[in-house]
Amino acid sequence: MDEVAIAIITGMVPLIFLATIPPAAPLVALLLTACLLFSPDRKTLRLIAIALLSFCWAAFQGQMQLQQISDLQGAKREVIAEVQTVNLGTQGSSRFFKIERVDGKPVFPPTVFRAKWEGENEPLMAGQRWKMLVSLRPVHGLLNEGGFDAQRWALSQHAPLTGTIYSGESLDTGAGWRQQFIQRVLLTMPELVNKPVLIALAFGEKGLIQKPEMLVLQRTGIAHLVAISGLHIGIAALFGGWLARICQWFMPVRLIDYRFPLVVSEIFLLVYTWLAGCNAPALRTAIVFSLWILLRYFRVRCHPWQIWLWGVALLLMTDPMNLLSDSFWLSCIAVASLVFWFQWVPLSETFQHHWYWCVVRWGHLQAGVMLLLLPLQIGIFHGINITSFLANIWAVPVVSLLTVPCILAVLLLNLFPASCMAGIQTLLWQGADYTLSAAMWGVRPFAGGWVVVGENCLAISLFGWLAIIFCRLGHVKQWLSILVSFCAVSAVWYARIPAERWRVDMLDVGHGLSVLISRNGKGILYDTGNKWEGGSAAEQNILPFLNWRNIELEQIIISHNDMDHRGGLPFLQSRYPQASLRDSAMSEGHLACVAGEHWQWQGLNFNVLWPEAKIADARNDDSCVIRIDDGSFSVLLTGDIEVRTEKALIRKWRERLHSTVLQVPHHGSNTSSSPPFLRTVSPEAAVASAARFNKWHLPTHKVVSRYHKARYDWHSTSSSGQLSLFIYGDYWAIKGLREQLNPRWYHRRFGVSVDNE
Repeated sequence: MDEVAIAIITGMVPLIFLATIPPAAPLVALLLTACLLFSPDRKTLRLIAIALLSFCWAAFQGQMQLQQISDLQGAKREVIAEVQTVNLGTQGSSRFFKIERVDGKPVFPPTVFRAKWEGENEPLMAGQRWKMLVSLRPVHGLLNEGGFDAQRWALSQHAPLTGTIYSGESLDTGAGWRQQFIQRVLLTMPELVNKPVLIALAFGEKGLIQKPEMLVLQRTGIAHLVAISGLHIGIAALFGGWLARICQWFMPVRLIDYRFPLVVSEIFLLVYTWLAGCNAPALRTAIVFSLWILLRYFRVRCHPWQIWLWGVALLLMTDPMNLLSDSFWLSCIAVASLVFWFQWVPLSETFQHHWYWCVVRWGHLQAGVMLLLLPLQIGIFHGINITSFLANIWAVPVVSLLTVPCILAVLLLNLFPASCMAGIQTLLWQGADYTLSAAMWGVRPFAGGWVVVGENCLAISLFGWLAIIFCRLGHVKQWLSILVSFCAVSAVWYARIPAERWRVDMLDVGHGLSVLISRNGKGILYDTGNKWEGGSAAEQNILPFLNWRNIELEQIIISHNDMDHRGGLPFLQSRYPQASLRDSAMSEGHLACVAGEHWQWQGLNFNVLWPEAKIADARNDDSCVIRIDDGSFSVLLTGDIEVRTEKALIRKWRERLHSTVLQVPHHGSNTSSSPPFLRTVSPEAAVASAARFNKWHLPTHKVVSRYHKARYDWHSTSSSGQLSLFIYGDYWAIKGLREQLNPRWYHRRFGVSVDNE
C-alpha cells in the first residue's frame, strides 16, 4: 500500500510543472504502456504502471477543464445553474453558479462560473436554480512575479469561467438547506463585537470580515483559525465522540462498543463539513479524517507516515486539481511537518507526562510548525512573522477549547425549537464572543511583527529542515561534509545563469502602465498603474513584485495625469516616502520631467525628450518620453503619446529616437504608432501594456499588424503577463512570464484570439 501511494503521488506531481498537457494520442499511448507494464509478479513494473496511470488520470482531468473552457466560452447561451454562494446580506459581490445545463444539454462534470448579479425581483439564495442568458469567457488573471496566481486558483476550484448575466428566470425559488439553516442561526444570533469572525468559524463564510480585521489575522499567522480546516473538523469529530461517550454512560453494558463513538464522530464530521459548504479545504479534511476513523473502526494499526501517504494519494485520486491548490499543500506539508518534528525532534520523556507540562508540549508543537513551514509561508505569502509563534500559543487554545465548542453547541441547539433554547443560545454566543475577543486581544500586539521577504530568502528558509536532518545523521564530520556539498551544489546552481547588467520589467497591471527599471537592487518606476474603489494596481501587483525581488524604489516617474498611469501613486508614496517624484505637471517639490532633462543613475543615462515644458494638466500628448541607455542598448518609454507628439519628436529628436526596445505608445491604440514614428525609432522589439477583455479592444489589430509587417518583435502583457527585458554584457532578451519565465499549462491565455475583440 505504501509503495502504491508513493507511485500515485509521484505520477501526479509532474502536472504542476508541465508547460502543456499532452494531447489525447500521447496519453492513450501512455495508458496502453501502463497496461502492458502492469504485472502482478514484478513489483517495480507494477509501480511504474500505477505511476503512469496516475499521470494519465491527472492529465485527463486537466485536459477536461481546458476542453470545457473551450466549449462553453463565446456568445450568449441559455444556462441552467444553481447558486452556490450563501447570501449573508452583502451586495455587489461576485457569486458562484454551478452550471447544470447549457442550451438544454447537461454539463458533466458540473463546472462553476463567477458573475456579479443580484437577481431580478428577489435576492439570490444558495440552492436556488435559475435559467439565465449568459455569455461566458475564460478566467484571465494578471500574472507577475510575487503576485497572486488567479488562474491557478480558479482551476483548482473548478471555476475556470467568468460570466455576464443578461436576464434570468427562477426555476426554484426555495433556498437550499444550508442557506436555510444559516439564516435560522443568524436570526437568533445577538449583535456581537466579533460577529463576522464567528460566522466564519461556524460556517466557513468569510465574506463579512472587513479587510483590516483579515489583515490582522493574516499578519499574526492565525488566519487558519477562521477557515473550516483540520483543526475545526477535528474538534467537531471530537465533540461528537464525547457526546457519544456521555450517552454510553446511560446505555446497557451489552450495547457499549468502541465503534459507537467513532460512528457518531463521523456523523458530526460530515455534518460540519456540509455546514462549511463542502468547500475544498473542509472536504479534503473530511476525507482524510474519514480514512483515519475507518482505520480505527477496523482496528488497523498504521504508522503516521502511512496514513499521511494514503491520505494524500486518496485526495489526489479523487481530485487531481488539488495539485494546483496552495491550501492543499499547506495542509499536507503542515501534517508532514508535525510527523517529521515529533519523530526527529522528540520532546524529552520528562515533559511528555503530567498536565503541568502541557504548556511545554504545546510550545514544542508550535515551534516545529513555525520552523518547518517557513519555506511554504515565504513561497505563498511572501512574508514571515516570528512573533506568530506567541500569537498561536495564545490564540489557538482559546479558540479551539472555548470559542469553537460554544459555536458547535449553538449549532446543535438550533436543531430544536428556537423558543425553547433561545436563552441558552444567547449565552453561548456571548461566551464565544468574549473568548474570541480575548484571543484577538492577545494577538493584536503581534500584528506589527510581519516582515515582507523576497525570493532570496527561500533558500535560507530551508535551514530548519536541513539543520534537523544534518544533526540527526550522526557524527559532526558527516553532516559538515554534507553541508559543504550542499553549499557547493547551490553555488553551481546559482552560477549557471549569468546575472544581467540591468533589467526592465513591464508589469501586468491590466489596463494601465507600470515599468520598473532596476539595477543592483535599486529601482526607478515609470507610472504606477490604475486605481479603483477598494484597491489599486500598486497594492495588488506592483508592491508584491518589488517585495519579491527586494527592490528599493528610489524614484517614481509619472508620465501624465490619466488615472491608469498615476492611480497607484499615493499608495507607493506611503510605502516609499524616500523615493523622489518626477513628472511633467506643474507641481511643487517634484523633479521636472521635460525635454532636455538628463541624469545618470546606476551607470544608466536618462534623457527626457518630451514634453517641451511643464503642463498644468498633462494628458496623453504631454506624456513624459524618456530614453534610457547604457551605451550599447536602449529603451524608449513613451506613455500615451499620440500621432501629433510622435511627429513633433521626429522633427526635434530624429537622430536620438532610435532604440533597441520601444514601449508601444497608448497601449496599442490606433491614435499612435504611426509608420513614420516606427521607422524613426526602428526598434528591434516592442512591448505593449494592455488588459485582456478591455472595452477599448487594445491593442488593435491594425497596430499589431503594423509592427509585424515592419518585422519588429511584438510582445504584450495581455498575452504574456509580466514582460522582462534582461540586458547582459553583449546581448539582451525579452521573456514573458507565461511563455519563458514560468511556463505552465495553467498560465496559458485560455480561449481564442478573438476574445480581445
